[in-house]
Amino acid sequence: MKVAIVGASGAVGQEFLRILAERNFPMDDLVLFGSKRSAGRKYTFKGKEYEVKLLQHNDDFKDIDIAFTSAGGGTSAEFADTITKYGAVMIDNSSQFRMDADVPLVVPEINPEDALNRPRGIIANPNCTTIMMVVVLNPIEKLSHIKKIHISSYQSASGAGAVAMAELQQQYKEMVELGEVKTIEKFPHQLAYNVIPQIDKMTENDYTKEEMKMFNETRKIMHSDVRTSATCVRVSSLRSHSESVWFETEKPLSVEEIRDALGKAPGVTLVDDPQNYIYPMPLESAGKDDVFVGRVRKDLADDNSNTLWLTGDQIRKGAALNAVQIAEYLIKVGNVK
Repeated sequence: MKVAIVGASGAVGQEFLRILAERNFPMDDLVLFGSKRSAGRKYTFKGKEYEVKLLQHNDDFKDIDIAFTSAGGGTSAEFADTITKYGAVMIDNSSQFRMDADVPLVVPEINPEDALNRPRGIIANPNCTTIMMVVVLNPIEKLSHIKKIHISSYQSASGAGAVAMAELQQQYKEMVELGEVKTIEKFPHQLAYNVIPQIDKMTENDYTKEEMKMFNETRKIMHSDVRTSATCVRVSSLRSHSESVWFETEKPLSVEEIRDALGKAPGVTLVDDPQNYIYPMPLESAGKDDVFVGRVRKDLADDNSNTLWLTGDQIRKGAALNAVQIAEYLIKVGNVK
């Protein structure tokens, strides 16, 4: 088993290295790829040093079995044919292929079998906020079909990458040392001591691309006609995203039924004792594999609706871990070249 990581120097690429080591992923060799800026950098994996190779249109992927790509949609689009030319499975973390009919969009806790039908050799990793939400809602869907979902997200700087995390830290440093923020480059506005009610570009309907991803991707992953309305907000936490989720089911569900289902669900940790101030927070979910969920309660405005709060590590389950779990499933069922 020979594995490649494209975009090895980025935040998700570095998380790939950590997760592959932690989970003792079954592989014999590793190849790291990057841009001209990162080519030549060296990283240690399981005691061995690896140098980042320049990503090029050549035969470097001839012997690769699985390629994890996290270098942006433009790079994924340009190099997809090069990566898959000799049969490598490309598990892509960008938004480039997610809604393509011939590319499966997979969350292993929900629709792993979709990964087996990949005409182009590509499997898409969903958007981070979508992954965390559907992992939590899928066990509820099994109790009663979910008709509508409303979400407000609280997304950390990590969702915009390592450069964004560094910018937030720099902004807080400038506030302390200078009394004002000088560095505003990655985000459209100052993020320190602020929230920005826009993630990604605006579309014609005044929803952002991030918000429309949640609408479209949720339906594709869950094979559902559910309608989703989201407001995605960037907040000044460093790592882990949170979401406040309202959902309407076909039949009324009790809080007890929902808690019981969530307590048994794979990839979910129930943290729900609000009377004692116990509920999930991003500080606690950072660095963890599961999506943490709590504040489960009846919606006071709708008898068929309930609401909950969730938080999860965007770089782990929201990106690298989900992709590695897809690869683990393919190996388990013997579906790699």
